[in-house]
Amino acid sequence: MQYEKRCSPLTVVAYRSDLLLFSDFMSRHGYGPMWQARAKQMRKWIMSLLSGGMMARSVNRKIASVRSYFKYLLREEIIESSPCAIIPNVKTPKRLPVFLQNEDMNLMLDECDYPDTYEGQRDRTIIQLFYLSGMRLSELVNMTDNQIDFGNQFLIVNGKRSKQRIIPFTNVLNSILFSYLELRNSEFGSWTKGGRLFLTAKGEPIYPKLVYRLVHKHIEMVSTITRKSPHVLRHTFATALLNNGADLMAIKELLGHSSLNATQIYAHSDFEHLNQEYKQAHPWATNKED
Repeated sequence: MQYEKRCSPLTVVAYRSDLLLFSDFMSRHGYGPMWQARAKQMRKWIMSLLSGGMMARSVNRKIASVRSYFKYLLREEIIESSPCAIIPNVKTPKRLPVFLQNEDMNLMLDECDYPDTYEGQRDRTIIQLFYLSGMRLSELVNMTDNQIDFGNQFLIVNGKRSKQRIIPFTNVLNSILFSYLELRNSEFGSWTKGGRLFLTAKGEPIYPKLVYRLVHKHIEMVSTITRKSPHVLRHTFATALLNNGADLMAIKELLGHSSLNATQIYAHSDFEHLNQEYKQAHPWATNKED
């Protein structure tokens, strides 16, 4: 996964955790080593996860990890059949993306207090970059200076499995990034460890938890939505594009989705918005009579 498929470090950690969980289940119940698992034991494991309160979406990710492991064993001819072959995914309810309304986003950028320090301006730049590019947390954390083309005004983003994509930007983001780099270079010099774009107050490369915390804090200031992660800003970026007439295929490319199916959720969220507006605005929308 790490060297051949070039999965992100977070994905590798997640798969390792899932496999260790299944291995522990096999061991605790006396079923033997993980590679000897049968479909019956797989089903018992899945039921134990669900009865323990785990959400169906999380269970399916763990099934995918174990399924991938047995595909590897088949390919290496270590086993003759996979116990996952007859194991279906758990049914999951459709979950619409959580995003911020335009007013909330404007409040976060215009009304929230960002200290006139390196950290304050860095945090503001990070939130603006999320909103104006739609990139993932891992993509932003690992961003380097060389991935910004100020002349042609585009970002080179290294996505999942080392897939690169181009995200154009306007004069607004051009000015934001240029101002941030001037401040960062005055604080730490033009060379940074690994060429990283964003640094901590000590000049070290930023890390995911730091970014998660600062985004969570600022979303909490302006909204009561339940989820307050950097991914909410990615959803906000995509929803804003769709609501303003962008084509789904264009949004797919900007987000770096491998399939249009992943982008379709934003069409559903747009319908929910239209449905809500219709019910609020039409005089007969709440009339129960035919």
